[in-house]
Amino acid sequence: MRRTPEESRRAILQAAEELLVEGGLDAVTVRAVAKRIGMTDAGVAHHFGSRQDLLVALLRYGGRRIRGAVEEAVAGWADRQADIDGLIRTIARVYDQGYAELAVALHAAGWEDPGTGFLEPVVQILHTTRARSGRPGPLADTRLAVAALHQALALDATYGAAFRRSAGVSESAALRPGPQRAWWANTLRTALGLPSD
Repeated sequence: MRRTPEESRRAILQAAEELLVEGGLDAVTVRAVAKRIGMTDAGVAHHFGSRQDLLVALLRYGGRRIRGAVEEAVAGWADRQADIDGLIRTIARVYDQGYAELAVALHAAGWEDPGTGFLEPVVQILHTTRARSGRPGPLADTRLAVAALHQALALDATYGAAFRRSAGVSESAALRPGPQRAWWANTLRTALGLPSD
């Protein structure tokens, strides 16, 4: 059965994501994607152009996944306090699947994200929670705190263990991101004056 162009693009991105999760960035090649879905290299190139174009599309695909997961997580916060730990797990899960390595590589190659503001709902809910807690502070501080958290999570999957080792954390403990992520959650709550869970 012949795929529509949209079905082909979706199949290509899903195959590229599977390869990224299984083998890291080096595993995502036009040839490997084509082979995985029974398409020719030229067929993949027809939909995405070069490998670089495919990787940019894959990063955007991952960004949409993070946005969807964040929106779903935040939707449950409306009548209760923000679940910072859950938010961290949600974002980290996608980056841990190879998207962190992909984002770092594309940025190192000169690609710039135009910025989508997909964490804006998080900023707004955290800022509202701050105001209800009696420590409103400037909205700019809330934005910077969320940006710092996002930066830490994006880099942790690729560099976190090395950064922890550089601070004297033992080899075995450095490989476990959980304590670092808990620290980030506590730091964010403290910096913004949010109630503890």
